[in-house]
Amino acid sequence: MHQAVGRVQPDKGPATLCVAGVTFVADPAGALYLEGERLLIVADLHLEKGSAYAERRVFLPPYDTAATLARLSALVSHYRPRAVALLGDSFHDVRADGRMGEPDRARLLTLQATCDLIFVAGNHDPDVPLFLGTSVPQLEIKGITLRHEPQADPGAGEIAGHLHPVARVVSQSGSVRRRCFVSDGRRCIMPAFGAYAGGLNIRDVAFGPLLKGRVQAHVMGRAAIYAVDPSSCVGD
Repeated sequence: MHQAVGRVQPDKGPATLCVAGVTFVADPAGALYLEGERLLIVADLHLEKGSAYAERRVFLPPYDTAATLARLSALVSHYRPRAVALLGDSFHDVRADGRMGEPDRARLLTLQATCDLIFVAGNHDPDVPLFLGTSVPQLEIKGITLRHEPQADPGAGEIAGHLHPVARVVSQSGSVRRRCFVSDGRRCIMPAFGAYAGGLNIRDVAFGPLLKGRVQAHVMGRAAIYAVDPSSCVGD
């Protein structure tokens, strides 16, 4: 990963992020928006992860699906997209539908009635529940491939999820660990959107083969995106 000297630069509210010559809005909630296509992009919701853990007698507050869908609904209300591309692992496992409560199921159906929900297949959810339709292996938009797992060759351009990137930034007052978008201009790996999705530090060796040249982390703050050079980041 290229390391250049740089400062943490806050961008108030949403920022712009360019992938393969196409400019997206990067929202602090962890989504990309392509204005001309009215396309909202999110990755790795992992709906019903909390109930999956409960089945293994690891008890977490059972509100992750409701919280995740509330955040997605807020983004849809704000951007009013024509379609939402969900880049895989929207559901934590293939039995998530059976554990989902009726209020959460109803909210998903309301979202589907508001805009076109396009489910890209993930490793956790190769198929989506029948009440939501079907999933697709990947999408193409303006020459950019939208898929779940980043590939060795991103082609002309790629937006993917799967790795749940996070950055740990060190300053004089301490360190903070936050979800982030990470991009080398040709490829963008998106942060996980789900409340319980967790994250992998961008200094992990898994990112090395995927990101070439000048790499930028776009770190999610509470109400802003912060552009951070990886040289400002440390491992966990």
